[in-house]
Amino acid sequence: MIRDQPNDPTQPTSFFFLSSSKTPPTLSPKRNYRFIVFKIDEKAQQVMIDMVGDPDKTYDDFTNCMPENECRYAVYDFDFTTPENCQKSKIFFIAWSPDTSRVRSKMLYASSKDRFKRELDGIQVELQATDPSEMSIDIIKGRVNL
Repeated sequence: MIRDQPNDPTQPTSFFFLSSSKTPPTLSPKRNYRFIVFKIDEKAQQVMIDMVGDPDKTYDDFTNCMPENECRYAVYDFDFTTPENCQKSKIFFIAWSPDTSRVRSKMLYASSKDRFKRELDGIQVELQATDPSEMSIDIIKGRVNL
């Protein structure tokens, strides 16, 4: 079960820019957060917000909050400038499943990923990472052709 409660980031939610639980999730042009990290509460069987990053946070801030031994889903709003000097942004969905996490956790996150991702509108790039090198800034830049 995924619930929508955007006013309180400590409560379960399906995304951070939702307008109401009766409508499909959509990104807001307000850009309230740079990133949001989600975790699955295995006992409650729901996806919950683990951490949010304000718009001034960097990619390093984001990667530093990913747990070393636990799986997570994350959404990251990556701003960049094209070689033609155009300002652009891409929304990344990152499935973080470190090799050192529990097998049961990896299976739960893998089996829930597609359903959870369908709840999120606006995802433009998907990335699966099992160690920090697989989600380095160079990988991110490569996915947007920089």
